[in-house]
Amino acid sequence: MNARRFKQYLLSGVSYAIPFVASGGILIAVSIAFAPMTSQGPDFSHAPFLKLINDIGAAAFSFLIPVLSGYIAFGIADRPGLTPGFVGGYIAGQVGAGFLGGLISGLLAGFLVAAIKKLKPPRALRPIMPILVIPVLSSLVVGFVMYKIVGAPIRDTMTAIQHWLVLMNSGSQALLGVILGSMIAFDMGGPVNKVAFFFGAAMIQQGSYTVMGACAAAICIPPLGLGLATLLNRKLWTDQEKEAGLAALAMGAIGITEGAIPFAAADPLRVIPVIMAGSSVGAVVAMLGKVGDHAPHGGPIVLPVVDHRLMFVVAILAGAFTVAGLMSLLKRRAVRAPSE
Repeated sequence: MNARRFKQYLLSGVSYAIPFVASGGILIAVSIAFAPMTSQGPDFSHAPFLKLINDIGAAAFSFLIPVLSGYIAFGIADRPGLTPGFVGGYIAGQVGAGFLGGLISGLLAGFLVAAIKKLKPPRALRPIMPILVIPVLSSLVVGFVMYKIVGAPIRDTMTAIQHWLVLMNSGSQALLGVILGSMIAFDMGGPVNKVAFFFGAAMIQQGSYTVMGACAAAICIPPLGLGLATLLNRKLWTDQEKEAGLAALAMGAIGITEGAIPFAAADPLRVIPVIMAGSSVGAVVAMLGKVGDHAPHGGPIVLPVVDHRLMFVVAILAGAFTVAGLMSLLKRRAVRAPSE
């Protein structure tokens, strides 16, 4: 299998997932943008309609990983890949494997079903293979792998990383910024991202706000940077990517890192290192500028509860332009070398 075909499989999942990202993310963005921001985050207690909009957006957004996984499997194995792909994607969300878990489950389901389809079963079984045997067998295998092989190691690893971050907090603040920024961007709302985020939230409870300040800057940089890239160099992007870029800008403004997922799922080897670099730049600037965030949330939306607001804005802009610049450079090279 060549790289071009592999990318087509990923793009199959991305093309179906983008509407869920856009609709869910924008609805959440609207609700948070108009809700009062407190030290505990957005407050919907006196805004029931905004809470309803937020819930609807969250419902749409919750389909992101299953749809991504299901249609990656569909791209590989056609309709029989849908069931195990959706099941694996759902489980990826349940075990905290995030979007990377969704990629794994989609590829696993697709290649497994493609292999089963090559078998030559008895004539009596052939009519029920696509509607009964393949979905049941493949869902069982994919589900077992996601629960028992993928899920448990992720939980153990995340616990170890959390303890490590506690130790790092007493060392170099710039180095801690690099680590936090890289973790926030790496899986865009997945388990690694959540460890860094909850570490920042825990520091708030201890009266230390700079860790959350670095996280708050890093959280919004991947979607803002990628969205900015689609605006600065429109000829380098497809119409679908431009639409995803607009949705990413809206989600970045209210601190939803997942707005970058469509770009990362379509081209993970380029996008993930770039957004990690951008978020690291933003987190380091925030750390050195002593930015403090009093709310367990991120993005420009938390500006009212941030200490050293100017440096917070500078950190976000530095990271976002780093992402936009690097991504544009890489896209230009990819356009010049279409065989890559």
